[in-house]
Amino acid sequence: MLRRFIHFPLDLYKKCDKWVPAFEGDEYASLGPKNPSLSFCERELYLALRGREVVGRVAAIINHKANEKWNEKTVRFGWIDFVEDFEVARALIDAVVEWGRARGARKIKGPLGFTDMDREGLLVEGFENESPFTVIYNYPYYGEYLERLGFTKDVDWTQRYVDFSDQLPPMMQYASLVEKRYGVRIYRAANMKQMARRGREMFHVLNDAFAGLYEYSKLSEEQIDSYVRQYAPVLNKDMVAFVVNEEDKLVAFTVTMPHISAGVRKAKGRIFPLGWLHILPQLNPRRNHIAEGLLIGVLPEYQAKGAALLMFKYLHENFIKLGIKRMLLNPQLEENHKVQTLFGDYNPQPYQRRRSYVKEL
Repeated sequence: MLRRFIHFPLDLYKKCDKWVPAFEGDEYASLGPKNPSLSFCERELYLALRGREVVGRVAAIINHKANEKWNEKTVRFGWIDFVEDFEVARALIDAVVEWGRARGARKIKGPLGFTDMDREGLLVEGFENESPFTVIYNYPYYGEYLERLGFTKDVDWTQRYVDFSDQLPPMMQYASLVEKRYGVRIYRAANMKQMARRGREMFHVLNDAFAGLYEYSKLSEEQIDSYVRQYAPVLNKDMVAFVVNEEDKLVAFTVTMPHISAGVRKAKGRIFPLGWLHILPQLNPRRNHIAEGLLIGVLPEYQAKGAALLMFKYLHENFIKLGIKRMLLNPQLEENHKVQTLFGDYNPQPYQRRRSYVKEL
């Protein structure tokens, strides 16, 4: 069943040149029995069948840690996809509702994953744009059907893009002043071992920086180990910025990488046996002039001290050397005004918008 669940979108979107599959290996890791999140989450997977044909899928998830933190009794739905048939959408949501109610749920939200590291948010604007490989793309009728089923907006994530010129914005002249006044500096990882060490620290910063954000639950050490093993080997040190203080403690970070969506789509999300032939050329930023911003985090006590300025200066200088002209920012909560204003010097433009829906049970 898991294979059919993971592969269903490949058929559903085979004629859509804006959709990008998740990496198949990541899907098996997330949805299989060895996901570290299952130490505090429950999940059930459902397929909708018409005869023997798969016409829909959905994951039902209860994150007990998040429910306890936010004092909720919520069941999440994620990994939702379906053909253009309202009754299929209804059947999938009904399955999640029934499963959640049996476990005491009083509310249903989604699309959400186990944690914020999973794809989340239904696309509601920007269908004409190619989706980054890290986020959800869906057909417009998804949102229409959810609203017919009684769902309403809970929160939105906006996704924007910024363009880079060959000149740094005037604000960057204050970077040296920030370093002197607050005792912070850019840390340059020399090798993969150092990158992995800072990667572990990065997720601890994320836990503190994201603590008050929508439905966030603290990542466990087991989850952090899993993410470091998954992502550290593919990162380009020139496209990752770490900021440390005088005690060499990580206080801020941002992670970017080349925009590889077209290659991932051609590879159908599979690296092996031959998918890497489509993806590898796009990992070379000198041949691919668009980057994706994957993650950004700043410790609360450094959010007003210019740590982001150091990161942007470092990345902008490297982007000039690498020939990168544009970056698609990661989805940012509409209500998170601090991160929404971080990129003001670059005049960010709208790209896509995603939404988490909610319904009382």
